[in-house]
Amino acid sequence: MTAVLEIEDLSVQFGAQAAVRGISLTVRRGETHCLVGESGCGKSVSALSVMGLLPRGARPNAARIMFGDTDLCRLSERRLARLRGDRMAMIFQEPMTSLNPAYTVGSQMTEVLRRHRGTSRGEAAARAAAMLERVGVSAPEMRLGQFPHQLSGGLRQRVMIAMALLCEPELLIADEPTTALDVTVQAQILRLLAALQRELGLAVLLITHDLGIVARTAHLVSVMYAGEIVEQATVAELFAAPTHPYTRGLLASIPVPGKVRRGERLGSIPGIVPTIDHTFSGCAFRDRCAQAINSCAAPVPVREMSNEHRYRCRLDPAWSGQNRCGLVTAKAGSSSRPP
Repeated sequence: MTAVLEIEDLSVQFGAQAAVRGISLTVRRGETHCLVGESGCGKSVSALSVMGLLPRGARPNAARIMFGDTDLCRLSERRLARLRGDRMAMIFQEPMTSLNPAYTVGSQMTEVLRRHRGTSRGEAAARAAAMLERVGVSAPEMRLGQFPHQLSGGLRQRVMIAMALLCEPELLIADEPTTALDVTVQAQILRLLAALQRELGLAVLLITHDLGIVARTAHLVSVMYAGEIVEQATVAELFAAPTHPYTRGLLASIPVPGKVRRGERLGSIPGIVPTIDHTFSGCAFRDRCAQAINSCAAPVPVREMSNEHRYRCRLDPAWSGQNRCGLVTAKAGSSSRPP
């Protein structure tokens, strides 16, 4: 598959804090690359770096961010704004607040087409209504005249998807597109994105902390921790042979229906994500890992398991132990928490 987005050695700092540290990944046409990890690990900051939407005070730096044949790092803000919303689009994290409450759905959607395609107001409204219908919104003409507060969370998310796809982009970044939605609507949104991806050949960078979504949607997966990618693999390899202790910890923390009975121990990861500054070196997970060794405080090399399976850890992939992930356990159904 053709690479639509290639990020090489991206770092982002806010003052002395390093929010993203040297990440590299590729998103191919027609495929979904999932970026997964705990809240605060740098997933959204990475996406906003690609879109050129970082808040004031952020200091991004990258060897290159290639969108097709274009290096986004070398574009002026004006040229980047022409791409944003047109050839590359983003579904933002929170459907309840992503739409402007002061404007109707129609005015916000038609602005995209009028800005990037120069269409008339009437033609833009017709295309916006057609796209709303395409993403499963009933009575689309009526919805165009409504304000965001008049729509449910599921409908607002569909509006955000429709708005992102109006110009038929090559790259879609979806930042936790099912946040705050119930499981039924979540499944509908994921099926919709998969169908549109097949239809339009979209390259999708999907940001999530839900490994269930990863298992259902991903082709490639990058696991982030404390601002860096600690493991990257195809979805099949990641679930069949997770290698980094953090990845194993995440997977071990998921109750398996039919296998975990009430009273059995559930996995959890002790401690909290550390604050990383520009002077930090070594493995950021070492204080939470039962298998950490002294050399984990030194810079950690990237090791390869296969062409598309890499991880950042000093431990050999064959390492073993009864408590391999350094997990704290709690009884299923109990209210106890990890320390």
